[in-house]
Amino acid sequence: MLAKLVPAVEVGASASTGGMKLSQSYQCYPTLSRDISTSALTALLALTLSLLIVGSLALDIIETPFATLEDALGGSATFISLAASYFAPERVGVVGVVGEDFPERAWDLFRTRGIDTTGIEIVPGGKTFSWHGRYHYDMNTRDTLATNLNVFADFNPQVPKHFKSPDFLVLGNIQPDLQRQVIEHLDRRPKMILLDTMNFWIEGHLASLKRTLKLSNALVINDSEARLLIEHPSLIVAGRKLQEMLAEESPRIVIIKKGEHGALLFYDEHIFSAPAYPLEEIFDPTGAGDTFMGGFIGYLARRNSQDYEDAKRAVIYGTVLASYCCSKFSTEGIEDLSMELIHDRFRALRTLSSFELEEEMVI
Repeated sequence: MLAKLVPAVEVGASASTGGMKLSQSYQCYPTLSRDISTSALTALLALTLSLLIVGSLALDIIETPFATLEDALGGSATFISLAASYFAPERVGVVGVVGEDFPERAWDLFRTRGIDTTGIEIVPGGKTFSWHGRYHYDMNTRDTLATNLNVFADFNPQVPKHFKSPDFLVLGNIQPDLQRQVIEHLDRRPKMILLDTMNFWIEGHLASLKRTLKLSNALVINDSEARLLIEHPSLIVAGRKLQEMLAEESPRIVIIKKGEHGALLFYDEHIFSAPAYPLEEIFDPTGAGDTFMGGFIGYLARRNSQDYEDAKRAVIYGTVLASYCCSKFSTEGIEDLSMELIHDRFRALRTLSSFELEEEMVI
Protein backbone atom coordinates (compact mmCIF):
# COMPACT_ATOMS: atom_id res chain seq x y z
CA MET A 1 0.00 0.00 0.00
CA LEU A 2 1.54 3.30 -1.10
CA ALA A 3 -0.30 5.72 1.15
CA LYS A 4 -2.05 5.77 4.45
CA LEU A 5 -5.75 6.25 5.10
CA VAL A 6 -6.64 8.73 7.81
CA PRO A 7 -10.08 9.62 9.17
CA ALA A 8 -11.83 12.27 7.08
CA VAL A 9 -12.10 14.51 10.15
CA GLU A 10 -8.31 14.87 10.24
CA VAL A 11 -8.14 16.90 7.06
CA GLY A 12 -5.70 19.40 8.54
CA ALA A 13 -3.34 16.80 9.96
CA SER A 14 0.17 16.63 8.54
CA ALA A 15 2.15 13.51 7.80
CA SER A 16 5.89 13.00 7.78
CA THR A 17 7.41 11.07 4.92
CA GLY A 18 10.76 10.53 6.56
CA GLY A 19 12.99 12.56 4.23
CA MET A 20 15.39 9.67 3.61
CA LYS A 21 18.23 10.10 1.13
CA LEU A 22 17.74 7.70 -1.75
CA SER A 23 20.68 5.87 -3.22
CA GLN A 24 21.47 4.47 -6.65
CA SER A 25 20.17 1.11 -5.43
CA TYR A 26 16.65 2.32 -6.16
CA GLN A 27 17.28 2.88 -9.82
CA CYS A 28 15.80 0.15 -11.97
CA TYR A 29 18.05 -1.63 -14.42
CA PRO A 30 17.59 -4.91 -16.27
CA THR A 31 19.39 -7.85 -14.65
CA LEU A 32 22.90 -7.69 -16.08
CA SER A 33 26.36 -9.05 -15.39
CA ARG A 34 28.29 -6.90 -12.90
CA ASP A 35 31.29 -6.58 -15.22
CA ILE A 36 29.40 -5.26 -18.26
CA SER A 37 31.05 -2.13 -19.65
CA THR A 38 29.37 1.28 -19.59
CA SER A 39 29.33 1.47 -23.38
CA ALA A 40 27.79 -2.01 -23.64
CA LEU A 41 25.18 -1.11 -21.02
CA THR A 42 24.29 2.08 -22.88
CA ALA A 43 23.98 0.19 -26.17
CA LEU A 44 21.83 -2.53 -24.61
CA LEU A 45 19.47 -0.06 -22.94
CA ALA A 46 19.15 1.91 -26.18
CA LEU A 47 18.01 -1.28 -27.89
CA THR A 48 15.56 -2.37 -25.22
CA LEU A 49 13.88 0.91 -24.27
CA SER A 50 10.84 1.56 -26.43
CA LEU A 51 8.76 3.96 -24.32
CA LEU A 52 9.85 7.19 -22.66
CA ILE A 53 7.53 9.07 -20.28
CA VAL A 54 8.18 12.63 -19.13
CA GLY A 55 5.98 14.15 -16.44
CA SER A 56 5.36 14.78 -12.78
CA LEU A 57 5.77 12.59 -9.72
CA ALA A 58 3.86 13.64 -6.63
CA LEU A 59 2.82 12.97 -3.05
CA ASP A 60 -0.79 14.12 -2.84
CA ILE A 61 -3.56 14.66 -0.31
CA ILE A 62 -6.88 13.33 -1.61
CA GLU A 63 -10.21 14.05 0.07
CA THR A 64 -13.38 12.24 -0.92
CA PRO A 65 -16.77 12.16 0.83
CA PHE A 66 -15.75 8.80 2.26
CA ALA A 67 -12.11 9.14 3.35
CA THR A 68 -8.99 11.27 3.21
CA LEU A 69 -5.67 9.97 1.91
CA GLU A 70 -2.33 11.55 2.77
CA ASP A 71 1.03 10.99 1.08
CA ALA A 72 -0.75 9.42 -1.87
CA LEU A 73 1.63 8.50 -4.67
CA GLY A 74 0.61 10.53 -7.70
CA GLY A 75 1.75 12.55 -10.69
CA SER A 76 1.27 11.99 -14.41
CA ALA A 77 4.49 10.06 -14.97
CA THR A 78 3.65 7.73 -12.08
CA PHE A 79 0.23 6.69 -13.37
CA ILE A 80 1.29 6.55 -17.03
CA SER A 81 4.35 4.38 -16.36
CA LEU A 82 2.56 1.97 -14.03
CA ALA A 83 -0.25 1.42 -16.54
CA ALA A 84 2.14 1.05 -19.48
CA SER A 85 4.29 -1.44 -17.58
CA TYR A 86 1.62 -4.14 -17.96
CA PHE A 87 2.36 -4.25 -21.68
CA ALA A 88 6.10 -3.47 -21.81
CA PRO A 89 7.45 -4.27 -18.33
CA GLU A 90 11.16 -3.88 -19.13
CA ARG A 91 10.89 -1.18 -21.79
CA VAL A 92 9.52 1.83 -19.90
CA GLY A 93 11.65 4.78 -18.79
CA VAL A 94 10.64 7.86 -16.79
CA VAL A 95 12.08 11.37 -16.68
CA GLY A 96 10.96 13.53 -13.76
CA VAL A 97 12.04 15.16 -10.52
CA VAL A 98 11.40 14.43 -6.83
CA GLY A 99 12.62 15.58 -3.45
CA GLU A 100 14.38 13.55 -0.80
CA ASP A 101 10.98 12.91 0.78
CA PHE A 102 9.96 10.62 -2.11
CA PRO A 103 9.40 7.36 -0.24
CA GLU A 104 11.27 4.10 -0.55
CA ARG A 105 8.00 2.27 -1.15
CA ALA A 106 7.55 4.21 -4.41
CA TRP A 107 11.01 3.22 -5.68
CA ASP A 108 10.24 -0.36 -4.73
CA LEU A 109 7.03 -0.24 -6.77
CA PHE A 110 8.81 1.14 -9.84
CA ARG A 111 11.47 -1.53 -9.54
CA THR A 112 8.85 -4.27 -9.15
CA ARG A 113 7.07 -3.08 -12.30
CA GLY A 114 10.35 -2.99 -14.27
CA ILE A 115 10.30 0.78 -14.77
CA ASP A 116 13.66 2.42 -15.44
CA THR A 117 14.00 5.40 -13.07
CA THR A 118 17.49 6.56 -14.01
CA GLY A 119 15.92 9.68 -15.54
CA ILE A 120 14.33 10.77 -12.26
CA GLU A 121 16.33 13.54 -10.59
CA ILE A 122 16.46 13.61 -6.78
CA VAL A 123 16.95 17.16 -5.46
CA PRO A 124 18.96 17.12 -2.22
CA GLY A 125 16.93 18.65 0.61
CA GLY A 126 13.98 19.23 -1.71
CA LYS A 127 10.31 18.37 -1.30
CA THR A 128 8.29 16.49 -3.91
CA PHE A 129 5.47 18.16 -5.86
CA SER A 130 2.15 17.89 -4.01
CA TRP A 131 -1.50 18.42 -4.96
CA HIS A 132 -4.32 18.64 -2.42
CA GLY A 133 -7.79 18.08 -3.85
CA ARG A 134 -11.31 17.49 -2.57
CA TYR A 135 -13.90 15.52 -4.55
CA HIS A 136 -17.63 16.21 -4.36
CA TYR A 137 -20.26 13.53 -3.85
CA ASP A 138 -20.61 12.81 -7.59
CA MET A 139 -16.83 12.06 -7.72
CA ASN A 140 -16.62 14.03 -10.99
CA THR A 141 -16.39 17.53 -9.56
CA ARG A 142 -13.34 18.46 -7.51
CA ASP A 143 -11.78 21.49 -5.87
CA THR A 144 -8.06 22.16 -5.75
CA LEU A 145 -7.24 23.20 -2.19
CA ALA A 146 -3.47 23.56 -2.63
CA THR A 147 -0.79 23.02 -5.24
CA ASN A 148 2.78 22.97 -3.93
CA LEU A 149 5.17 22.76 -6.87
CA ASN A 150 8.26 22.41 -4.65
CA VAL A 151 11.11 20.85 -6.74
CA PHE A 152 8.80 20.64 -9.76
CA ALA A 153 8.89 24.46 -10.03
CA ASP A 154 12.42 24.24 -11.45
CA PHE A 155 11.94 21.05 -13.44
CA ASN A 156 14.23 20.96 -16.46
CA PRO A 157 13.90 17.55 -18.12
CA GLN A 158 17.26 15.89 -18.64
CA VAL A 159 16.94 12.84 -20.86
CA PRO A 160 19.69 10.27 -20.17
CA LYS A 161 21.73 9.11 -23.13
CA HIS A 162 20.12 5.67 -23.30
CA PHE A 163 16.64 7.29 -23.38
CA LYS A 164 17.32 9.49 -26.41
CA SER A 165 15.98 7.16 -29.12
CA PRO A 166 12.61 5.88 -27.85
CA ASP A 167 10.13 4.39 -30.28
CA PHE A 168 7.24 5.98 -28.38
CA LEU A 169 7.23 9.17 -26.31
CA VAL A 170 4.61 10.39 -23.83
CA LEU A 171 4.74 14.00 -22.65
CA GLY A 172 2.61 14.41 -19.56
CA ASN A 173 0.88 17.58 -18.52
CA ILE A 174 3.85 19.93 -18.16
CA GLN A 175 4.74 23.33 -19.62
CA PRO A 176 4.60 23.22 -23.46
CA ASP A 177 8.10 24.75 -23.69
CA LEU A 178 9.48 21.81 -21.70
CA GLN A 179 7.54 19.30 -23.80
CA ARG A 180 9.03 20.80 -26.95
CA GLN A 181 12.51 20.84 -25.40
CA VAL A 182 12.33 17.08 -24.82
CA ILE A 183 11.28 16.43 -28.43
CA GLU A 184 14.03 18.62 -29.86
CA HIS A 185 16.78 17.04 -27.74
CA LEU A 186 16.11 13.44 -28.80
CA ASP A 187 18.53 11.74 -31.19
CA ARG A 188 15.74 10.69 -33.54
CA ARG A 189 12.04 11.27 -33.91
CA PRO A 190 9.85 8.65 -32.15
CA LYS A 191 7.21 6.79 -34.12
CA MET A 192 4.57 8.35 -31.89
CA ILE A 193 4.67 11.47 -29.73
CA LEU A 194 1.65 11.49 -27.42
CA LEU A 195 0.89 14.79 -25.72
CA ASP A 196 -1.28 15.83 -22.78
CA THR A 197 -2.21 19.38 -21.77
CA MET A 198 -4.68 21.29 -19.59
CA ASN A 199 -6.70 24.50 -19.40
CA PHE A 200 -3.87 26.39 -17.64
CA TRP A 201 -1.56 25.95 -20.65
CA ILE A 202 -4.41 26.56 -23.12
CA GLU A 203 -5.34 29.86 -21.51
CA GLY A 204 -1.88 31.14 -20.58
CA HIS A 205 0.59 29.55 -23.03
CA LEU A 206 -1.44 29.01 -26.20
CA ALA A 207 1.22 30.03 -28.73
CA SER A 208 3.78 27.70 -27.14
CA LEU A 209 1.23 24.88 -26.97
CA LYS A 210 0.43 25.24 -30.68
CA ARG A 211 4.13 25.01 -31.57
CA THR A 212 4.44 21.85 -29.49
CA LEU A 213 1.34 20.30 -31.04
CA LYS A 214 2.90 20.78 -34.48
CA LEU A 215 5.73 18.47 -33.39
CA SER A 216 3.36 15.78 -32.08
CA ASN A 217 1.18 13.26 -33.87
CA ALA A 218 -1.11 12.27 -31.00
CA LEU A 219 -3.04 14.19 -28.34
CA VAL A 220 -5.11 13.11 -25.35
CA ILE A 221 -7.41 15.79 -23.95
CA ASN A 222 -10.66 15.91 -22.00
CA ASP A 223 -13.92 17.25 -23.40
CA SER A 224 -13.90 20.62 -21.62
CA GLU A 225 -10.29 21.29 -22.65
CA ALA A 226 -11.06 20.35 -26.27
CA ARG A 227 -13.94 22.84 -26.38
CA LEU A 228 -11.78 25.50 -24.74
CA LEU A 229 -8.91 25.04 -27.18
CA ILE A 230 -11.09 24.95 -30.32
CA GLU A 231 -13.84 27.30 -29.10
CA HIS A 232 -16.61 25.10 -30.44
CA PRO A 233 -19.31 23.13 -28.57
CA SER A 234 -19.22 20.07 -30.83
CA LEU A 235 -16.67 17.44 -29.86
CA ILE A 236 -16.70 16.10 -33.43
CA VAL A 237 -15.73 19.50 -34.78
CA ALA A 238 -13.20 19.91 -31.97
CA GLY A 239 -11.63 16.53 -32.68
CA ARG A 240 -11.22 17.27 -36.38
CA LYS A 241 -9.75 20.72 -35.77
CA LEU A 242 -7.38 19.33 -33.15
CA GLN A 243 -6.09 16.84 -35.73
CA GLU A 244 -5.26 19.77 -38.00
CA MET A 245 -3.10 21.26 -35.22
CA LEU A 246 -0.85 18.18 -35.11
CA ALA A 247 2.20 17.37 -37.23
CA GLU A 248 1.45 16.94 -40.92
CA GLU A 249 2.04 13.22 -41.03
CA SER A 250 -0.12 10.11 -40.75
CA PRO A 251 -1.55 9.03 -38.48
CA ARG A 252 -2.96 12.08 -36.74
CA ILE A 253 -4.53 10.82 -33.52
CA VAL A 254 -6.74 12.74 -31.11
CA ILE A 255 -8.48 11.15 -28.14
CA ILE A 256 -11.14 13.17 -26.33
CA LYS A 257 -11.87 11.77 -22.87
CA LYS A 258 -15.46 12.10 -21.64
CA GLY A 259 -15.11 10.67 -18.13
CA GLU A 260 -17.91 8.26 -17.25
CA HIS A 261 -19.20 8.60 -20.84
CA GLY A 262 -16.15 7.03 -22.46
CA ALA A 263 -13.81 8.42 -25.11
CA LEU A 264 -13.71 9.43 -28.77
CA LEU A 265 -10.79 8.37 -30.95
CA PHE A 266 -10.08 10.44 -34.06
CA TYR A 267 -7.62 8.57 -36.29
CA ASP A 268 -7.03 10.28 -39.63
CA GLU A 269 -10.48 10.16 -41.27
CA HIS A 270 -11.86 7.55 -38.84
CA ILE A 271 -13.86 8.05 -35.62
CA PHE A 272 -14.18 5.37 -32.93
CA SER A 273 -16.43 5.76 -29.88
CA ALA A 274 -15.47 3.73 -26.81
CA PRO A 275 -17.69 3.27 -23.74
CA ALA A 276 -16.48 3.67 -20.19
CA TYR A 277 -16.40 0.56 -18.04
CA PRO A 278 -19.50 0.69 -15.78
CA LEU A 279 -18.33 0.90 -12.18
CA GLU A 280 -20.76 0.62 -9.27
CA GLU A 281 -18.31 2.31 -6.90
CA ILE A 282 -15.62 4.91 -7.53
CA PHE A 283 -13.14 5.42 -4.72
CA ASP A 284 -10.69 7.88 -6.26
CA PRO A 285 -10.62 9.11 -9.89
CA THR A 286 -7.26 10.86 -9.42
CA GLY A 287 -4.87 9.75 -12.14
CA ALA A 288 -7.51 7.96 -14.20
CA GLY A 289 -6.78 10.06 -17.29
CA ASP A 290 -3.03 9.46 -17.00
CA THR A 291 -3.67 5.76 -16.44
CA PHE A 292 -5.74 5.75 -19.63
CA MET A 293 -2.79 7.27 -21.50
CA GLY A 294 -0.45 4.65 -20.05
CA GLY A 295 -2.66 1.76 -21.10
CA PHE A 296 -3.09 3.27 -24.57
CA ILE A 297 0.58 3.93 -25.29
CA GLY A 298 1.76 0.80 -23.49
CA TYR A 299 -0.29 -1.45 -25.74
CA LEU A 300 0.89 0.32 -28.91
CA ALA A 301 4.51 0.11 -27.72
CA ARG A 302 4.11 -3.60 -27.05
CA ARG A 303 2.65 -4.08 -30.54
CA ASN A 304 5.18 -1.65 -32.04
CA SER A 305 2.25 -0.32 -34.01
CA GLN A 306 0.29 2.79 -34.87
CA ASP A 307 -2.37 1.25 -37.09
CA TYR A 308 -6.06 1.95 -36.66
CA GLU A 309 -7.18 -1.44 -35.36
CA ASP A 310 -4.42 -1.45 -32.75
CA ALA A 311 -5.29 2.13 -31.80
CA LYS A 312 -8.90 1.10 -31.18
CA ARG A 313 -7.79 -1.80 -28.99
CA ALA A 314 -5.36 0.52 -27.21
CA VAL A 315 -8.24 2.86 -26.30
CA ILE A 316 -10.10 -0.08 -24.77
CA TYR A 317 -7.04 -1.20 -22.81
CA GLY A 318 -6.61 2.37 -21.59
CA THR A 319 -10.24 2.38 -20.49
CA VAL A 320 -9.77 -0.92 -18.64
CA LEU A 321 -6.70 0.31 -16.75
CA ALA A 322 -8.45 3.59 -15.88
CA SER A 323 -11.39 1.65 -14.44
CA TYR A 324 -9.07 -0.27 -12.12
CA CYS A 325 -7.39 3.00 -11.13
CA CYS A 326 -10.74 4.41 -9.96
CA SER A 327 -11.54 1.26 -8.00
CA LYS A 328 -9.05 2.06 -5.21
CA PHE A 329 -7.17 5.05 -3.83
CA SER A 330 -4.06 6.54 -5.43
CA THR A 331 -2.12 3.94 -7.43
CA GLU A 332 -3.37 0.96 -5.42
CA GLY A 333 -5.77 -0.21 -8.13
CA ILE A 334 -3.01 -0.56 -10.75
CA GLU A 335 -0.11 -1.81 -8.64
CA ASP A 336 -0.60 -5.55 -8.86
CA LEU A 337 -3.08 -6.50 -11.57
CA SER A 338 -2.92 -9.72 -13.54
CA MET A 339 -3.28 -9.77 -17.31
CA GLU A 340 -6.22 -12.11 -16.74
CA LEU A 341 -8.09 -9.36 -14.87
CA ILE A 342 -7.21 -6.84 -17.58
CA HIS A 343 -8.39 -9.17 -20.34
CA ASP A 344 -11.62 -9.94 -18.44
CA ARG A 345 -12.64 -6.28 -18.52
CA PHE A 346 -11.39 -5.91 -22.10
CA ARG A 347 -13.77 -8.68 -23.15
CA ALA A 348 -16.56 -7.21 -21.02
CA LEU A 349 -16.24 -3.87 -22.81
CA ARG A 350 -16.36 -5.62 -26.17
CA THR A 351 -19.58 -7.35 -25.13
CA LEU A 352 -20.99 -4.13 -23.71
CA SER A 353 -20.75 -2.31 -27.05
CA SER A 354 -21.49 -5.09 -29.57
CA PHE A 355 -24.82 -5.99 -31.14
CA GLU A 356 -26.26 -8.02 -34.02
CA LEU A 357 -28.07 -6.66 -37.04
CA GLU A 358 -31.67 -7.66 -37.69
CA GLU A 359 -31.93 -10.56 -40.11
CA GLU A 360 -33.53 -8.53 -42.86
CA MET A 361 -30.72 -5.95 -42.64
CA VAL A 362 -27.96 -8.49 -43.23
CA ILE A 363 -26.69 -8.21 -46.80
